[in-house]
Amino acid sequence: MASKLTPTPLTSLRVSRHPIPAHNLIPNTSIQNKPLLHYHEAFPPATLTASAIESHLTKVGVVEPQWRFTMYSTTHYHSTTHEVLCISRGKAKLCFGGEDNPGKVEKDVEQGDVLILPAGVGHRLLEVLTGGFEMVGSYPKGCNWDMCYGKKGEEAKVRSIAKVPWFEKDPIYGDKGPALEN
Repeated sequence: MASKLTPTPLTSLRVSRHPIPAHNLIPNTSIQNKPLLHYHEAFPPATLTASAIESHLTKVGVVEPQWRFTMYSTTHYHSTTHEVLCISRGKAKLCFGGEDNPGKVEKDVEQGDVLILPAGVGHRLLEVLTGGFEMVGSYPKGCNWDMCYGKKGEEAKVRSIAKVPWFEKDPIYGDKGPALEN
């Protein structure tokens, strides 16, 4: 059984917000105008486990945990849903926006961090910085994710991003939280 997980109090939470311009055929944050959100150490890393994260997300009830994995090393994005990535183990350098994009964001993320990726934001793993890097990937209830790569033929998928509804509650904090402030 997973231990009860209490997120960092909102008053102490450090959040980075990153608007990322479209580049080539990767829309990034240009369609919904919602930034990439990085909740730094949203969960205390000392006793953090993937099971505890999954339990917490299920209790909040906004997203459904669907996988435990690292991140693909190829830039990709999702056109059908937003994505919540909770770092359950290790540390890595990730790239958001496409590696050739002058407006890209490269971030070191580590155990306890949470990333909220709006639909359309390109993302990929650049480097695992400590062994065993793992995330819990989650999506809003009822949403199925797809894989897009910024290639010709994906234009209709890009247009559909405008219809993806934003969160009505914060995936980590519920009724209040940074996802509701943007």
